[in-house]
Amino acid sequence: MNLADTLLPALFGFGTGLALIIAIGAQNAYILRLGIAGKNRTVLAAVLICSLSDAVLIFAGIVGIGVLIQAAPAALVVVQVLGVGFLLSYGVFAAVRAFRPGVLVAAATTQVSTRAAVATTLALTWLNPHVYLDTLIFLGSVANQQGANERWWWGVGAITGSFVWFFALGFGARMLRPLFAKRSSWRVLDGFIAVVMIALGVRMAFGV
Repeated sequence: MNLADTLLPALFGFGTGLALIIAIGAQNAYILRLGIAGKNRTVLAAVLICSLSDAVLIFAGIVGIGVLIQAAPAALVVVQVLGVGFLLSYGVFAAVRAFRPGVLVAAATTQVSTRAAVATTLALTWLNPHVYLDTLIFLGSVANQQGANERWWWGVGAITGSFVWFFALGFGARMLRPLFAKRSSWRVLDGFIAVVMIALGVRMAFGV
């Protein structure tokens, strides 16, 4: 196998993976907020969960587990119901922070515990049926359109893209900390997160 047979599929996978996960979603909105306010250890735990979860799902899609998910729609319905409840609840709490100054100040000055960040990140990742449809089934199917060996290099590229994005988002967000010394900045961010979470919850509820 020559370099083109490994490098080109990996680059294609990298680009496809990035294109899919960069879009603003529940994970990205939460990691952004955590990166601004959280400790390094907490941010590291969260971005590792996101990246490793993507790696597991992409690998599973390549070996064909996505077919099993398609054959078990009831399981996705259960995940959908739980995910809708979680997203709407998180969105409401973010809206409360944005509209109530006392809650806003407390949220901006209190560090999120690593345990709470891990629990929230796991919920945002695994209670989202779109993660199975997009990552497991879509990326898995694209990978399997490559050659028998090339699909694995494609998967390596897609997984690398996930790690690069989440680490850049989580640890790059700290550069925004001077801006978020202002209460108004937290109000805008939490308002944005509330809109994203509630919109995703509504969209998920109606299967859009």
